[in-house]
Amino acid sequence: MTTVLITGANRGIGLEFVRHYAGEGAKVHACCRTPEEARDLKAVSGDVTVHALDTTNQGQLDAVANSIEEPVDIVIANAGVYGRSRSEQSFEALSADELNYTLNVNVTGSLKTLQAFLPHVRKGEGKKMVAITSKMGSIEDASGGAVAYRASKTALNMVMSAGAFELKGEGIAVGTLHPGWVRTDMGGPNGNISPEESAKGLAKVIDGLQPADKAAFLDYAGKEIPW
Repeated sequence: MTTVLITGANRGIGLEFVRHYAGEGAKVHACCRTPEEARDLKAVSGDVTVHALDTTNQGQLDAVANSIEEPVDIVIANAGVYGRSRSEQSFEALSADELNYTLNVNVTGSLKTLQAFLPHVRKGEGKKMVAITSKMGSIEDASGGAVAYRASKTALNMVMSAGAFELKGEGIAVGTLHPGWVRTDMGGPNGNISPEESAKGLAKVIDGLQPADKAAFLDYAGKEIPW
């Protein structure tokens, strides 16, 4: 049986990941900050265990990691934020506090998640470690606005690429995946695709990941994104 761990699993793409993998018969460890409020997550059928996890809380990361004894085949660091303020993320207006908050969640939180469950992945058969990023982290494709969010995803891409290089010798595949413009709380109601379509496409991309010198930077349809 495939075992998958997903953060930010209570809504949006994370919730659809849980539904997809549980529907495929996988054992799913679904992590979110407030399980008591995650009614949709608790309603998912299948072998799903819900964990309380704020990825910026090292104590909670350690507790969840210690509670899981079996190998984990796939870890998906999905938890992330756009930032606390959309209106104050211009180059001119962005504050250090807003930048540091966004970096802490999107970069440090994702890195610490993958570090916490790396021992489980080493014991698994799938050996996949993934972070959900954004094409807004592409420097080649950059434009104005959302400076904190863009910077956090660019930094995350570098963290993952360094990880890919270090872990390829162990047969661990690393991916930085763009979910598309999805109709979620973060993406808004005008997105091009549904969370279900995004998660299904991303799962297919994850299945095809191979160990490499650099993390794959791909969208939900498997299309390569310029760095």
